Amino acid sequence: MALKLYVGNKNYSSWSMRPWVLMKQAGIPFEEVMVRFDSFDPDSVFKKQLRTVSPIAKVPVLVDDGFAVWDTLAIAEYLAERFPEHHLWPQDVKARARARSVCAEMHSGFGALRNHCPMNIEASLPDVGRLVWRDKPDVRADVARLCGLWGELLAAQPAHSLLFGDFTIADAYFAPVCMRLNTYQLPLPADLSAYVARVSALPGVKAWVDDALAEHDFIDFDEPYRLGR
Repeated sequence: MALKLYVGNKNYSSWSMRPWVLMKQAGIPFEEVMVRFDSFDPDSVFKKQLRTVSPIAKVPVLVDDGFAVWDTLAIAEYLAERFPEHHLWPQDVKARARARSVCAEMHSGFGALRNHCPMNIEASLPDVGRLVWRDKPDVRADVARLCGLWGELLAAQPAHSLLFGDFTIADAYFAPVCMRLNTYQLPLPADLSAYVARVSALPGVKAWVDDALAEHDFIDFDEPYRLGR
């Protein structure tokens, strides 16, 4: 078995974080290939390197003995089929369907939260968070939906659990959201703040965060709120 996962800068790349954390937390061995963000222009080094393994030249890309799978959700589904013994989705059929539903919602939704609170693990930006919370009702709406979604799932589990009890793709999928909430310190109910803390403490998440903090690589176009400094 020769799995390679192509990822971008760990401080910024929320899409890359999901399959990396999923594989690390589940104990699936893989080789990491980090492709540094330089620009997203078609002729950038970043795009040229990724184009050798994926026609869309975006991270993440999983390569399994030369076979490429791109898009985070497709990678998660491929890994679930490739490694059924790891139970990456919940085993109950309805819970599995719900987990797929919430991952798909995250995959295509929460645009305001993504746009106004981009992932930046090394930063602490509560002042930016307060301004966003005050001025962006669409961000408040995204967080309200997030609270409803997480609250309903956690209410059905024993105390101190993850979204579906044990770790699943759903928790990996929301790990970058937890990073955003940490960085911008957006307000959450206590029980959901506790869930964010549990996800942040997962060994797979901690390993990603440690690597992100070690990068020391400022990418200006990923930090629009700092460009005026």
